[in-house]
Amino acid sequence: MKIFVLAVALALVPGQALACACGCSIFDVGTSSLIPSGPGGTAFLEYDFLDQTQNWSGNSRAPAANNDDKHISSNFFVAGAQYMFGDDWGAMAQLPYTQRYFRTEDQGAFRHAALGDVRIMGTYSGFSPDMSQGVIFGMKLPTGDHSYAHFDPDVEIGSGSTDVLLGAYKTGALSADQSANWFAQAMWQHEIATQDGYTPGSEFNAAAGISYNNLAAGAHVTPLLQILAARRGRDGGTGDPGNTGYTRLLISPGLEVGFDTWKLYADVEVPVYQQVNGNQLMPPAALKFIVSHSF
Repeated sequence: MKIFVLAVALALVPGQALACACGCSIFDVGTSSLIPSGPGGTAFLEYDFLDQTQNWSGNSRAPAANNDDKHISSNFFVAGAQYMFGDDWGAMAQLPYTQRYFRTEDQGAFRHAALGDVRIMGTYSGFSPDMSQGVIFGMKLPTGDHSYAHFDPDVEIGSGSTDVLLGAYKTGALSADQSANWFAQAMWQHEIATQDGYTPGSEFNAAAGISYNNLAAGAHVTPLLQILAARRGRDGGTGDPGNTGYTRLLISPGLEVGFDTWKLYADVEVPVYQQVNGNQLMPPAALKFIVSHSF
């Protein structure tokens, strides 16, 4: 496996990982800021940065000489919108664009930029009057470029697969005035149709966090702390299945600032445990930035 990203954005929560072949689940889980709380819509722009420079094998770093891949750097851009038609039903769409640099020992270095795999999702949050819990369902479509000649199948910007997405979320208050809150999310992704003999591994991502909302100088300032977990199975078919698949646990401090109908969000995601199959390039950290507008 060449690419790894634990993203942040459960179906209704834009987050870090854009659709790509090897674990780039930039949409999966994290950031509670866009969990629906009432009718209306939200448009957002997201940027994520991932720099994979460290070779890992098993649960520890390994010599760089053991991996022909030397460096993968990715800039992820996502434009998206969600709309709640009432207190129960809503929809969301995400359009990614990725710039990627890939350097190997034998083939040299290559840069490529292209549209990624679009995600279209629905949500139901009618289980309780306060919309504190919901389910997400949808599809990842094979719209991304998965045929760039100089990228391996698990490095391509798109996976070439059609995937089903199933998830859920739950929120709650930790204090009587609801200034302190908690949230939990989970998302499962599994391919149902593939192309060119490549099958990306199934993924399960989850997040749990706490936040504190404070009114300062007219702005809502909300620090957050999240624990992110990811499990991805081995790829199948073409490519390098023996060096794919992982289990990861990350900690992610973040900050959200809200001004009227606008929100700014940023976090950093740092691994505290990771177990990988074979040899894989892993990032020491991942960065995420989101700006959103409610209407």
